[in-house]
Amino acid sequence: QVQLVESGGGLVQPGGSLRLSCTASGFTFSTYAMSWYRQAPGKERELVAVISSAGGSINYADSMKGRFAISRDNAKNTVYLQMNSLKPEDTAVYYCYAVQHLLGRHYWGQGTQVTVSS
Repeated sequence: QVQLVESGGGLVQPGGSLRLSCTASGFTFSTYAMSWYRQAPGKERELVAVISSAGGSINYADSMKGRFAISRDNAKNTVYLQMNSLKPEDTAVYYCYAVQHLLGRHYWGQGTQVTVSS
């Protein structure tokens, strides 16, 4: 059974930091590119960051560059999102996403809430 389980969300003050984790099971994690997406209330889901299967290629949405960092540990089947200098507009549900283009398979996590507020 495929599972992507996010954790690490919560309430943080503006300027603070959070580290999200997404632990995978049920598929060969090291062959999947991993991404973080987010969805704020009333808005469409948007890409935050993506990391290639081996971690050698990373890309960020422009608004997250310099503040967020994606990383992965294939030995732990886990992808991380370090979020610094958080702003109220970063408030959203953050989702983990796995994709393997060769096999045409993709999976979503259930999401974790991040709220940035004083």
